[in-house]
Amino acid sequence: MWVWHMKRIAILGSTGSIGTQTLEIVRNNPDLEVVALAAGNNVELMEKQIREFHPSVVSMQTETAAKDLSQRISDLSGVRVCYGMDGLLEVAVIPDSQVLVTGIVGMIGIRPTVAAIEAGKDIALANKETLVTAGHIIMPLAAKHGVAILPVDSEHSAIFQSMNGENRNRVSKILLTASGGPFRGKKREELAAMTVEDALKHPNWSMGKKVTIDSASLCNKGLEVMEARWLFDVELSRIQVVVHPQSIIHSMVEYVDGGIMAQLGTPDMKLPIQYALFYPDRRPMEGKRVDFFELGRLTFEEPDLETFQGLALALRAARTGGSLPTVFNAANEKAVALFLEKRIRFLEIPEVIGTAMEAHHTIDNPTIEQILAAEQETYERIEGRFHR
Repeated sequence: MWVWHMKRIAILGSTGSIGTQTLEIVRNNPDLEVVALAAGNNVELMEKQIREFHPSVVSMQTETAAKDLSQRISDLSGVRVCYGMDGLLEVAVIPDSQVLVTGIVGMIGIRPTVAAIEAGKDIALANKETLVTAGHIIMPLAAKHGVAILPVDSEHSAIFQSMNGENRNRVSKILLTASGGPFRGKKREELAAMTVEDALKHPNWSMGKKVTIDSASLCNKGLEVMEARWLFDVELSRIQVVVHPQSIIHSMVEYVDGGIMAQLGTPDMKLPIQYALFYPDRRPMEGKRVDFFELGRLTFEEPDLETFQGLALALRAARTGGSLPTVFNAANEKAVALFLEKRIRFLEIPEVIGTAMEAHHTIDNPTIEQILAAEQETYERIEGRFHR
């Protein structure tokens, strides 16, 4: 028999891919309640979310969007509309919530995550950049405040699930799987001709544009390696990327005795989101199940670091550490934006990242201010180079 305890959540990035899927889970679980939402500038969708989920605080990216939203919901009472970083912070620390879902993209997620941890909220973490750039700050802070960092990314959730009930000191290796993206098996000459439309055709997953391009360049796997290093407290040398085109094994953990635990399932982001929200419980969930007879076989390949130089650069940034992962992340963000605007070609993405990394003087143990300054410096350097 179910014992219902109402769980109250706040969501950063409610109109994006993670946010909308989180709200689908809320629809199917009456003991989840949404108390606060933050989004970019999609006022129309935010209005619908407010009318359906009745949060008490919502935040938009700009003052213009916040004013537009306030007018649209003027018939409702009891909803505070705010905007900008102040709004994100308000949503992050709202007293009513127990869990903050960080579905927002970019380093803008760092300050609200820190504030939520300090306010004692558990974090359902889908914002890669937080740990990539500030893992050395975030993980000790979470331990100090006794809050859980629950990974929402499918690969990190798989590792988390594969470590359940095991002694973490007995882990010998993390096997982080990658689909290989839409360009798996192609060589550099072929990648030279690839368009934005080609890069956005992911074979298995439905994700936002930025993450889909990162998957095509394998930069996302580099970011996930950096994230796994902090989440699970393992040395980089013990994290291995394995290309697994079927995306059925979401990641694996090898232990000192040679035993390997893997988490399998169909490619559906709702599973890791729901697992994080109800951990350590598992809830029923509708959806396609894995049919092994239909599947036939699972295959594995080594990543091609020569062709996909973004992954090689990410591993270099991870090994160097300090502020260099921030520069990798910021340069990748800018390069992906330039590619989506069709201002650079696909193969120029790693070239932009590499140039930014070469120009940077690494700071060993950066503060949040230094991390954000390194991001800004990288943005400005790239903007200066690609000024219209």
